[in-house]
Amino acid sequence: MNQNPQESTQNGSIVVCPDGPILVRGDFDIVTPSGEAVPRQRKTVALCRCGASAIKPYCDGTHKLIGFRTEVPAPTDRTR
Repeated sequence: MNQNPQESTQNGSIVVCPDGPILVRGDFDIVTPSGEAVPRQRKTVALCRCGASAIKPYCDGTHKLIGFRTEVPAPTDRTR
């Protein structure tokens, strides 16, 4: 039995990075909308959220170049 939790794939996690990708750690299948498996060679992958990556569905760091932001803009006062 594997006693090292860092090497365990029994548990996984999905982390949403502010202004960046979604990190998928562990044994998860990534599939297209039609259900086809997306090739995955690492236990941890970064999925694109900005839509500008050249290697979708994976992140290539383009979010930094285009200034992608995930925070919700503050509401403006238009009731006056």
